[in-house]
Amino acid sequence: MPARKAKVTLAAVKLLLPSETIYDTETKGFGIRRQLGPVSYFVKTRIKGRQRWITIGKHGSPWTPETARKEARRILTEADNGFDRLAAKQKESAASTFEQVAKRFVEVYGPKLKPRTLKEYQKLIDRYLTPEFGTRRIDAIERSDVAHAHAKWGAHPRTANHSLAVLSKIMSWAEEHTLRPEQSNPCLRQKKYREIKRQRYLSAEEIKRLGSALASAEAVGDISIYAGNAIRLLILTGARLNEILTLRWSYVDVSRRLLILPDSKTGEKSITLNAPAIDVLETIPRIASNSHVIVGHRTGSSMVDIFKPWSIVRARAKLDDVRIHDLRHTFASVAVAAGGSLPMIGKMLGHNEPKTTQRYAHLSDDPIARLSEATASQISHSLSRR
Repeated sequence: MPARKAKVTLAAVKLLLPSETIYDTETKGFGIRRQLGPVSYFVKTRIKGRQRWITIGKHGSPWTPETARKEARRILTEADNGFDRLAAKQKESAASTFEQVAKRFVEVYGPKLKPRTLKEYQKLIDRYLTPEFGTRRIDAIERSDVAHAHAKWGAHPRTANHSLAVLSKIMSWAEEHTLRPEQSNPCLRQKKYREIKRQRYLSAEEIKRLGSALASAEAVGDISIYAGNAIRLLILTGARLNEILTLRWSYVDVSRRLLILPDSKTGEKSITLNAPAIDVLETIPRIASNSHVIVGHRTGSSMVDIFKPWSIVRARAKLDDVRIHDLRHTFASVAVAAGGSLPMIGKMLGHNEPKTTQRYAHLSDDPIARLSEATASQISHSLSRR
C-alpha cells in the first residue's frame, strides 16, 4: 500500500490500516506505520549522505502523536549535527548480551509490574534464562535457540512455559529499544507444553476433619489463632492466599459485607463476606500497632509464611495431598454443587477470564443430575396416575 501524507494525529493512528504508512505534514520525515501488529512511530532522514529509518516506538505510553513528534524533531536535530543514532544503537546492540539487556529490562520495566510478579520474573531470569542465554548477543538469539531451551526445560512444563513468556517479554522490550529488529521476537509461535492443572476438592467429610484439626492445633498451641483463622477465611471466601495474608482491617466493611481489596492479582476487587466469614473476623484479636488482620511475628507486619502451620493442620487432618490453594478450589466446588452458575462463581473468585472458571464446569453435572432426577420423578408420578 503506497504511503500518503497527512497530519499524524490520534485519529489517524486509530484509523491506520495494516501495511499503511503516513508521513506527517507538520514535521518532515516523521510518520506512522502499521505492519502486523500495533502502530509504530518513525523518522526517516539522511545522515552524512546515508538514508536512515529510525523507529521511535510503538503507540502507547509514552508514545503519542505529540511525544513522538517531539522525539522525531530531536532526532532530526541530532542528524543535522551529524550524529547517527541508528549506528550508535547498532553498536550498542552488538555489545549487548542477554544478561545485560535482562538487567536493564528489570530496572526499566520492572517497576510497572506487581512486586510478586517482578519477583517471579527475576527468579526465572536467574534460574533459567541467564544460564541459557546470558553471554549471547541479544540480537543473535534465534527461534531454534529458544526451541532448544524450551525443550531442555520440558521436565517442568509449567516452568518452561512461564520462562518462555518472560523471555518473550524481554525480546519485545529489546525490539522497542531497537536492540533487535522489529518483528524479530524468536519466541513468537513457539508451541507451549500442555499444562495439566491439578484439581483437588475437599469432600464434606474432609472439610469436617479440617475443622477438627484446626481447633485441636490451636488448642495445644501448635499454630497461632491468626494462622488458623487465615485458613478458615481461605475456605470460607475462596480468596487467594496473598489476599488474606495482606488483608488490612481498613479493607473490611462488615456493614456492606465486603472485603474491598485495592490491589489484588487482578486489580481492585471486592470479596463478598458471608456470615461464617464475618464470625471468623470477629474472633480475630486486633492489635493497635498493626493494621493487618493476619498478624505476623514482626511488629506491624502481616504473616508471611503460612505453609508451616498448614503442614501441621493437614497432617492432623490426614489431608497430605491437599495444597493451600485447594481451599479456593473447594469453595468453588461447593458453590457449584449449591447451584451457582459459572459466571457467578467467576465473579466471586475474581476471575478476569471466563475460561479460568471453566475448569469447574464438570462439577455442575451433579446438581444438574439431581435436578433432572427430581423433574423426571414429578413427571413420572403424573404419568402413572389413573
